[in-house]
Amino acid sequence: MRSLLFAAVMLAAAPFLSAGNALAAERIAVVAAENFYGDVARQIGGDHVAVTSILSNPDEDPHLFETSPSTARAVADAGIVIYNGAGYDPWMDKLVSASSAPSRTAIVAAALTGRKSGDNPHLWYDPATLPAVAKALAGELVWRDPENAADYKANLATFTLSMEKIGKEIANVRKTYGGTEVTATEPVFGYMAEALGFRMLNEKFQTAVMNDAEPTPKQVIAFEKSLKDGSAKILFYNSQVTDQATERLLGIARENKVSVIGVTETMPAGQILQTWFAGQVGAVEKALAARTQ
Repeated sequence: MRSLLFAAVMLAAAPFLSAGNALAAERIAVVAAENFYGDVARQIGGDHVAVTSILSNPDEDPHLFETSPSTARAVADAGIVIYNGAGYDPWMDKLVSASSAPSRTAIVAAALTGRKSGDNPHLWYDPATLPAVAKALAGELVWRDPENAADYKANLATFTLSMEKIGKEIANVRKTYGGTEVTATEPVFGYMAEALGFRMLNEKFQTAVMNDAEPTPKQVIAFEKSLKDGSAKILFYNSQVTDQATERLLGIARENKVSVIGVTETMPAGQILQTWFAGQVGAVEKALAARTQ
């Protein structure tokens, strides 16, 4: 009797199980090189996409990443790939080229924003980048899956509104603290610092570090001077990549009451883009407000 009852239940449930499997199979596979682009895909695609983010650990140096067979397979099987470009993730160019797929679409942030190799590659900190990626992705999803076009358009509208709110926070900081001199060990936060209206010091030093070159003695002296003489009000540093030289600069900054703010190249676990960016902008505003008290 139990066997007959189980068989009857499974027979009755079969259409629903098949529908669920079909739904999973119909999801559009999206592979993002970096997890913040993956979060854009998740927010725009919702339940209609299956998102894989390759770089997702904020405790690891993204510059040390090496591809694996599983990464190559994920890219080969993807319907849409999203990556940064501008020399930041060259391994993604290689993976895309290695697995030719006419049906696959590549959304490259650098191409959308007119950036090229040699430019500061940390494009996601430019407030214009992620909305551009979201718009391009929504258009691609609408084309691929017109039955769910209304969902993609609604998700894009929600995403755009949330980013506009962050844009207003950035504008408020710019209005109050525009012109403030700041510095950084690397140009990770460069685009955002520019959007906030800051005057960035020691840019040649930062470029050298980014390119794995040794800053000149003159650049090191100028950097330390900007921390000691009160020119730089904030020192931004890449909290994912620290070495002895960085720790020395952080120590000098703290000794001279310069605000120190860590930024990351990978979105921290448990956050979404909006909370990540709002948190960093909020930390900047808090640090500068404390200096005026």
